[in-house]
Amino acid sequence: MGKASAYVAKTPDASGHIHYTDEENAVWRDLYAQQAPNVARHMARPYLDGLAKLDLPRDRIPQAVEISEILRPLTGWQVAPVPALIPFGRFFAMLADRTFPAASFIRSREDFDYIKEPDIFHEVFGHTPLLTDPRFGGFSQAIGAAGLRAEPKDYSWIIRLYWFTIEFGLAREAGGLKALGSGLASSPTELPWSLSDGPERRGFDVIDILRTPYRIDIHQPLYYVLEDIDTLFAAAERDLLADVRKAQSLGLFAPLYPAERTAS
Repeated sequence: MGKASAYVAKTPDASGHIHYTDEENAVWRDLYAQQAPNVARHMARPYLDGLAKLDLPRDRIPQAVEISEILRPLTGWQVAPVPALIPFGRFFAMLADRTFPAASFIRSREDFDYIKEPDIFHEVFGHTPLLTDPRFGGFSQAIGAAGLRAEPKDYSWIIRLYWFTIEFGLAREAGGLKALGSGLASSPTELPWSLSDGPERRGFDVIDILRTPYRIDIHQPLYYVLEDIDTLFAAAERDLLADVRKAQSLGLFAPLYPAERTAS
């Protein structure tokens, strides 16, 4: 959010549909075929249950309008096409309104295994399964509502709670470790990485999460683990702005990643 995208957003027609080329549909088909066995093995049950409810097409990119038709009766959520990266303020407003902003383009073959920004495969295959569950929908809506009450200087603090849970959270399930986050579900390379011996893992703690910096363009060096998913839903009942103030008073943790390179 906030950075320039290498991709061009696609515009829906008057009926809300987007025309995708045969090659774009083929990228979706191949991503789905590659990732389906990985999520079956590594993703937590709430995600898998949601994926089954959606019954996404495997051979073409689904339309936002058809995903919305499934979500609305289940949780009141809908999907709306947007450019790849939107401002935090707009993102929070859409979540608060139970509207999920979905980038309308799909990645190129060059970015097939890892894309640094959200595309429609990430948005739909990654995010919408959890939005079939009213508890996860309620958590995302709470993040949006907190963002609407916040000042712009607080946005980057609030979004960390979303990043390290809905995007890149892990969960303990039946004694084993599973991936929960949407960014993991849609990434052929980061999903196995998150469950390997490579990254650091810490127990879920709201204040610690708010103090943890991250980069969007690398595999995460650190993941937070929910020992009980109900802990996440309880976090939605907290005064998140008070949590932000406490985190700010304590300061950010030192990042576990190298500084991002910038052009000279």
